[in-house]
Amino acid sequence: MMDMAKQIFRPLEQKGINVQILNFTQLTDYRIDAHPTVFRRQFTPLTKEQIANPSSYADCTHWCLPGVPDVWNHFLYSYLVQK
Repeated sequence: MMDMAKQIFRPLEQKGINVQILNFTQLTDYRIDAHPTVFRRQFTPLTKEQIANPSSYADCTHWCLPGVPDVWNHFLYSYLVQK
């Protein structure tokens, strides 16, 4: 995906428009609490009962409580202050 983004922004850079990309998806992958809901990477296989009932294993509280979004905000704030 990042290669595709770079291809899209390359013509802008050739016109003198500086584009910087920070891959938050990859950064978020490093956090164990960054994989809530049904899309999280499971460290033990899900049972058929769990698959049939996502609310039994999906945990969206990490998106609502301090955690991943706060890290994104700190990165953005630091970047803006630096510029």
